[in-house]
Amino acid sequence: MTASTPQRQLHLNINALHSGFVPSAWRLPRSDVRAFVDVQHYVRLARIAEAGKFDAIFLADNASIADQIHFRPITALEPTLLLASVAAATTHIGLVATVSTSYNEPYNIARRFATLDHLSGGRAGWNVVTTADAGSARNFGRSAPIEHGQRYARADEFTRIVKALWDSWEDDAFIGDKNTGRFVDTGKLAPVAHHGTFFDVHGPLNLPRPPQGHPVLFQAGGSADGRELAALHAEAVFSASQSFEEALAYKREINARAEALGRGPHAVKILPGLTTIIGATEAQARQRRDELVELIPWDYSLNRLAGTLGIPVERLRLDAPLPEKIALPADGNHTFFRATLALARRERLTVRELIRELAGGGGHRVIVGTPDQIADDIEHWFRHGAADGFNLMPDALPDGLQDFVDGVVPILQRRGIFRTEYEGTTLRQHLGLQRPAGRTVTRAAA
Repeated sequence: MTASTPQRQLHLNINALHSGFVPSAWRLPRSDVRAFVDVQHYVRLARIAEAGKFDAIFLADNASIADQIHFRPITALEPTLLLASVAAATTHIGLVATVSTSYNEPYNIARRFATLDHLSGGRAGWNVVTTADAGSARNFGRSAPIEHGQRYARADEFTRIVKALWDSWEDDAFIGDKNTGRFVDTGKLAPVAHHGTFFDVHGPLNLPRPPQGHPVLFQAGGSADGRELAALHAEAVFSASQSFEEALAYKREINARAEALGRGPHAVKILPGLTTIIGATEAQARQRRDELVELIPWDYSLNRLAGTLGIPVERLRLDAPLPEKIALPADGNHTFFRATLALARRERLTVRELIRELAGGGGHRVIVGTPDQIADDIEHWFRHGAADGFNLMPDALPDGLQDFVDGVVPILQRRGIFRTEYEGTTLRQHLGLQRPAGRTVTRAAA
């Protein structure tokens, strides 16, 4: 690094999981039980994160009731509509929505994210996922989920079409010249004319190219197919790693895959999921974690863990280790499966201990400690190449996020690895990503 080379900066997103990551967070005295359907709750979170100079607010999604709704809130509000409201109440923070390629159409999704990018001044991001649960399949007229390989083949074709639609207008196609009467130079628009395995899409899109060229593409796959999709298209990946070594290997693999595809050696930002439980002392933080876990019904935790592992809940015993033979499910979330199983095997945990270490959640790493301890951990992973940043999932919201912004962010700023002010206004600028040049589609105007 030379004096003129800017120091590498940490990236932080808030994964706004309604009441918080821990399933019992909604039961805390200060929690709003209707937060999961209250737009002002999400606006409040975005404003706290923006005050902390976070890159983005991230919203997960599911097209069915995929959790045990009698025990906890679910992801309910459609994320792109919700983020449109958040955009109106903020000025800088990025807006990342999860939208599945399994039960949508490319044209609608290209239009939806282009719209969000326009109305936010270039702050939109799309988390590209496939959908594996049976409930969502039934909600879209299918008796079973799309087979794993087919889901990812469809996702690749879907994403290629969306990017082509965003590029179907040249940047200067819109004229709006009142003197000449020319509104759009139609010679700078072109159909995508796509005829593929899964889709037939003509195009062009019916609105100008997004301010960012392309809204930023995120991905969260841990399977071999998911990693290939990330290498092909993702500019940032939300990963799930329980150990430094695992995270380092994952980051190297994704970037090696991307480089082999001609995208360069550092084309993809890797942002592991991270749950934080903060206390003034480590003992206070652990007490907070234990109290939250004790508020979770054990039936809920057992069923959730069984679902993550793809096994019948009857195979789990609270005070015994996981069963010896657990096979990778053909369908399901491979990322969380691998992360959960790796933690249990490495630490030789009983089921009860595993649930406690996961804070009742599934798959993502949990840090319990003081602001300094959490900052130390984040800095270690960042400086030693295991992560470019983190997708934060505080234990309870908004309090856990406020604790992080007030306690951890100033430490990271003093250590010189996290911004003190935004240097740009778009999500691409926050992430240090180039704006895609687009393609030249100029032809004779009709």
